[in-house]
Amino acid sequence: MVDEALRHVPNHDGDKNIDQVNQIRDSLAIMGDNSTAFSLPQPHLQRTKLCDLKDGELDQSYVQKREQLKEVVKSVIRPKIVQGKSLNGNEFVSFLEKILEALNKVEIPSTGSLVEVFNKKILEGCLKLYEDSMTKVILPIHEESLQSIHEASRAESLKSFDEQHFGRHHAKKSVETLDEDIEKMFKNFVMANQYQSSKLCEALYTKCEDQMDQLQVLRLPSMAKFNAGFLQCNQSFGKECVGPSKTIYEQRMVKMMGKSKSSFIKEYNHRLFNWLVAFSLVMVIVGQSYSKPIF
Repeated sequence: MVDEALRHVPNHDGDKNIDQVNQIRDSLAIMGDNSTAFSLPQPHLQRTKLCDLKDGELDQSYVQKREQLKEVVKSVIRPKIVQGKSLNGNEFVSFLEKILEALNKVEIPSTGSLVEVFNKKILEGCLKLYEDSMTKVILPIHEESLQSIHEASRAESLKSFDEQHFGRHHAKKSVETLDEDIEKMFKNFVMANQYQSSKLCEALYTKCEDQMDQLQVLRLPSMAKFNAGFLQCNQSFGKECVGPSKTIYEQRMVKMMGKSKSSFIKEYNHRLFNWLVAFSLVMVIVGQSYSKPIF
């Protein structure tokens, strides 16, 4: 009976109204793929007065069938479950209001349009799930790590949507919308990671640069002390500078450290030469004072 009622009406002439009715039939067929039907005879020939007629005035076969229908409804009725939760009376009324809102949004409602309305709040919750997961990440981190966390969080969000969404056949658009929103949000996390990486590496670079400058002006230059400071800067920078800006700052570090080392060696050799010259002069003077004849 249901299949017969939902069967397409032939439309050889391309009548627009028949096409619209057939579209409604398609939507109802998808939404109600587990439907049953119960036929009732006509209650009375005077259909315009049905509301005023009592049961005794109605066709008795109709009254009997009506009572049978009540029993059938009682036997098959189940609480409406939405997102895994049984609805009470007030919640079911709210659910029906959403259906009416969805129906009123389009001229000819379809299953897809209804599904989008129901899935809107679920989409927001799943996007929030992704955002909360990504917000826990302490930036900056390596790009590969951020990408891995993004993919895991995205998969968790899509899985949550898959478990909650309405409509088996018309949720594709909602999934695409969720995926697009996740990608937009991920771009923001990528930019934040780049900023934090640049900020951290710049601070480490400046710290090493200051340390190299201090080693250049030691009163007693020490190659051992310079090498120790040089090694410490390289190790701390390599360990602490992370994220997408590391490669750029590593190149800057190589240039800066190379210049600092060349400058220190040049100054170290210059001072060492001056000390040797001064020491030689002192030794000459001391030697001359000892070599003078004593009368």
